[in-house]
Amino acid sequence: MTGALALLFGVVVVGWGLPRLLNRADLWRHDPLPVMVGLLVAMAGLVIAAVAGVALLLVPGHGVVPPLLGVLHHCWSALRHGSPPRVEELVGLLGAVVLLGITLRVVIVGPGARWRRARTRRKHLSEAGSPSTWWLAHDRPLAFSLAGRPGVIVATDGLAEHLDPAAVGAVLAHERAHLRGRHHFLVGLVESLATALPFIPLFRLAPRMMRQLVELAADVAAVREYGAPAVRTALLTVSGHGSPGVALAMGRDSVAIRLQRLRDGGMPTGRLRRAVSCGVAGAGGVLVPFLAGAVMLLVLAVLTCPIGA
Repeated sequence: MTGALALLFGVVVVGWGLPRLLNRADLWRHDPLPVMVGLLVAMAGLVIAAVAGVALLLVPGHGVVPPLLGVLHHCWSALRHGSPPRVEELVGLLGAVVLLGITLRVVIVGPGARWRRARTRRKHLSEAGSPSTWWLAHDRPLAFSLAGRPGVIVATDGLAEHLDPAAVGAVLAHERAHLRGRHHFLVGLVESLATALPFIPLFRLAPRMMRQLVELAADVAAVREYGAPAVRTALLTVSGHGSPGVALAMGRDSVAIRLQRLRDGGMPTGRLRRAVSCGVAGAGGVLVPFLAGAVMLLVLAVLTCPIGA
């Protein structure tokens, strides 16, 4: 039972503690892709740890017990004279019921939210047409992308009227990066999970954070092609002109943060460094709940097994 509670403790640490860390950390000065990977993997790791914790409560004997866990059980039993099996069964059953309820909510609520967003996207795509880039005769400088098969970029003639060719290219490169990186899918995924599980702070924070990250990632892609000055000029020009809610638009989300990043340089990192950073972020994201549980076990072992006892 102790191992299961340790995993559930790790779930609480990630689900409730990680958002505070993310809100305080100045992550936006770094490459956004590893942060995106870490966020998604942390959400997955939280779910895996929760399922594993409940499974340990339900499996007779809790499977193979590591040496540290065995020592801890011995010390805990010496102090508490053991826990009746019925308690473990009751806690495990309660955890299974909670997980079942969460699963049903994700299955029922999540697809509903995705279906509403897809219906809105289809409506806009039917208005825009099927070309990969559809130009509107409008004097306001505006561009946004809509997911689909294939996705589409909607841009106005006002871009060419207000921007030089390099800045226009930066706008289109930004929107192509959204489609190429499947950013619409990532935003929709975390928004569906947040809709289904709003009581978990990490899931509640994820949509806002993911929207910021995908815009930063698209800026990085545009900087690779056209340079930071062109991207910054484009962002200053197109910001504040509106876009459909289901679209990803260059000038809508986290404009101040992105301008600061571009003013400070905003140059993308090398591919090798990016790959290593993504690997570290992914490993850290999935291991955090398990490491938190291991730390709890170690602390309990020290507290319940005094030296020399």
